[in-house]
Amino acid sequence: MAVEALDVATAATPADLARRTAWRSRAWLLGLSGALALSVVAGVSLGAVRIPFDDVLRVIGHHLFLVPEQRSWSAPRDSIIWEVRLPRVLLALLVGAGLATCGMALQGMVRNMLADPFLLGVNSGASTGAAAAILFGISLGLGEHVLPTSAFLGALAASLLVYAIARTGGRVTSVRLLLAGVTVGYALQATTSFLIFASDSAEGARSVMFWLLGSLALAQWGGPLAVVAVVVLVTVLVITATGRQLDALAIGDETALTLGVSPERFRTALLVLVALCIGVLVAASGSIGFVGLVVPHLARRAVGSAHVRALPVAALMGGILLIWADIAARTLLAPQEIPIGIITSLLGAPFLLVLVRRLHASSSV
Repeated sequence: MAVEALDVATAATPADLARRTAWRSRAWLLGLSGALALSVVAGVSLGAVRIPFDDVLRVIGHHLFLVPEQRSWSAPRDSIIWEVRLPRVLLALLVGAGLATCGMALQGMVRNMLADPFLLGVNSGASTGAAAAILFGISLGLGEHVLPTSAFLGALAASLLVYAIARTGGRVTSVRLLLAGVTVGYALQATTSFLIFASDSAEGARSVMFWLLGSLALAQWGGPLAVVAVVVLVTVLVITATGRQLDALAIGDETALTLGVSPERFRTALLVLVALCIGVLVAASGSIGFVGLVVPHLARRAVGSAHVRALPVAALMGGILLIWADIAARTLLAPQEIPIGIITSLLGAPFLLVLVRRLHASSSV
C-alpha cells in the first residue's frame, strides 16, 4: 500500500511530461545548431586541398565583418574558401533542410512513413526539363541560367500534372496522390531515358547522368542561392507553423475534420508548397534521394512525433547530413567527385531495409 502511494506521488503529471519534452527539444536544437556550425566550417575546410580551420574562420570573418581587416592569406585560398566552397556548403545545408522538411510533411500528409519528396514525381519532371536543355540546346534566351530554369519548369509541370490527376472527382485523397505521383514519376523517367538515347551528344549524356545523381557543383553567390534560401526558409516556417494541423491530418481525415481542419483544402495547400520547394531544390542540385525519407524518422525518434517540435530538428539534421555527404563526395576519390546522390543512397538504403523490417514486424504482431 505504501509502495502504491509512493508511485502515485512520484508519477509524472502531463505538465511534467510537457516540460521534459520541451526541454529535450531545446537541448536537441541547441546541440544540432552547434553541430551545424562545426559542419559548415568542416565542409569549407575539407576537400581535395585541405585548408586549416583558422584560415577558414579568418576568411569568412573578413568577408562578413571585416575582421581581420588585413589579409594574411593568399588570393587563391581566399577564392577557394569564399567563392567555391562556402556557397556549396550553404547550398548543401539548404537542400538538406528543405528535403527533410518536405519529407516529414509528405509522410504526415499521406500517412505513409515510407513516403519521401520524390513521391510526387517532381524530381522526374525536373530531370526531364534539364535533360532537354543539356542534350538539345534549349536555351530559352536564359544563357547560363538555362539549366536550373528548365529543371524548375519541368518540376512545375510535373507537380501540376500530379495534382490534376489526384484531383479527379473534385477531391484530393492520399491514395490518389500516391498513385498519381508514382505514375507521373515513372512516365517522366522513361521520357528522360528516351531523350538521352535520342541525343547524339556523348558529353551531354554524361552530363545528364551526373546531374541525375545529384550535384552541388553549380553553387555560387547570387540569385539561384538566394532563391533557394528564401524558398526553404518560407517552407520550413510555414509547415512548422501549421504543425498542429499536420498532426491532425496524420491521424486521419475524420480526426482532422473534428478538429476544424479541412483535409482536402489543407492537403492541397501543402502539396503546392512542397512541390514548389522540391522543384527549386532539384533545379539547384539535381536528384538527391533518401534525405527526405531517412531524416524525418531520426527527428521523430529524437523529440517525438509532434510536427511543431520535429520539423525544426529535421531541418537541422537534413542540413548536417547533406553537408557531410558532400564532404564525402568531394574527398573519397579526390580529385574526382562522386555524385552526391550515390552517397545519400548508400547511407539511406540500409536504413530503409531496417525500417521495412520494423514495419513488417509491428504489423505482424
